[in-house]
Amino acid sequence: MTINRDLYLNDLISRMNNGLVKVITGIRRCGKSYLVFKLFYDYLIKKGIPKERIITFAFDTDEDIDKLEKYHNDEPTKIYDKSNRIFLVNSKKFRAYINDLIIDDGPYYLLLDEIQLLDNFVGTLNSYLRKPNLDIYVTGSNSHLLSNDIITTFRGRGDQIKVYPLSFKEFYSAQKEIEFEKAYEDYTYYGGMPLILSMSSEKQKASYLSNLFTEIYIKDIVERNGIEDQDSFERLIDILASSIGSFTSPTNIENTFKSKSKIIYTRPTIKKHIGYLKDSFLIDEANRYDIKGRRYIKAKSKYYFSDIGLRNSRLNFREQDPPHIMENIIYNELKYRGYNIDVGSVEISEKNINQNYVRKQLEVDFVCYQESKKYYVQSVYSIEDIHKMEQEEKPLTNIRDYFKKIIVVRNNFKHYRKDNGILIIGLKEFLLDQNSLDL
Repeated sequence: MTINRDLYLNDLISRMNNGLVKVITGIRRCGKSYLVFKLFYDYLIKKGIPKERIITFAFDTDEDIDKLEKYHNDEPTKIYDKSNRIFLVNSKKFRAYINDLIIDDGPYYLLLDEIQLLDNFVGTLNSYLRKPNLDIYVTGSNSHLLSNDIITTFRGRGDQIKVYPLSFKEFYSAQKEIEFEKAYEDYTYYGGMPLILSMSSEKQKASYLSNLFTEIYIKDIVERNGIEDQDSFERLIDILASSIGSFTSPTNIENTFKSKSKIIYTRPTIKKHIGYLKDSFLIDEANRYDIKGRRYIKAKSKYYFSDIGLRNSRLNFREQDPPHIMENIIYNELKYRGYNIDVGSVEISEKNINQNYVRKQLEVDFVCYQESKKYYVQSVYSIEDIHKMEQEEKPLTNIRDYFKKIIVVRNNFKHYRKDNGILIIGLKEFLLDQNSLDL
């Protein structure tokens, strides 16, 4: 089965030979390797690049690592990192191997997978940046190791591309003869990890996602960061999985542990552990933003899972919450399209039942930014009557600027615009039309 990932492929093609290291990041098993080593590699071949000028290496495969054994025989091929917790590939041996493959000053394309598993990868890549005939592409699964070093060490010579699991449109397009509703039902249950598409049984899909979470993500985070209380860390993940679409904070979570489990799990530790989950691209944080006051409200945030199937697997596929799952899917779609996202807060003053004016905080699900563009987006599972519509419109009509305001509704219908300027669009059209925000 071929999965087209044209958005990312075209992004890579547009950055070819720009003098920067192209760093492709994202959660493990989301398709980074497929993008670089299959789609982009095939593009280079079709463009006429000889195979011997396309050098590939995966730092998480023994087959490639074994190629380094003959270099610097007095040193081990794998060495412990500074924390003595994980093995890394010896960078001296790797550089010697690459030097043997580059035999002239002609152009070469260097495609490296899971670069964070190379010892001193920043120093190695910096040395290759000085070679004008090398165009470098690397993938990595940890944002802290990669993003921060790109900014501080590469000094503007790193070019980051973040890859997500399959968007709904990619998921839907890869399958033949399947109706939208069936595809959406599958997607809300098992998500968009690419390998899911090759599995036929529900048991196989559920087992794959659960094992992926436990054996790859949790194991990697615990080992890399030396987490001692793994039980509390896993309970934290379950709390976040249960609260997608709801405001929460390390303080709230700390109180939950104290009251329900009688466990001391401190706010600083919780904050740090949430950071590990974000660094591994498992979750994303949307901060609360005061639209009128133009400032961030730091007390609480919302957390969304990068793949809804992984979220469901943590809860043993029990807690199916269609409205919040839809909200998570819309959030991921907006991130896939390249938007920065906050959760909007709009303060209004209105009369209560005693005819006294009181202040209220209304919520805008997503405030989306991209360069000069800005959109306000509400996720609404159903609109039963005019009162529900008025309730959903209220935060938007109280925003005093002229940026586009949009309500995405689960029902499928052709979009329309109300007299107050708000665009009402069905979920199907929103997900399948890349330009749906600009209708």
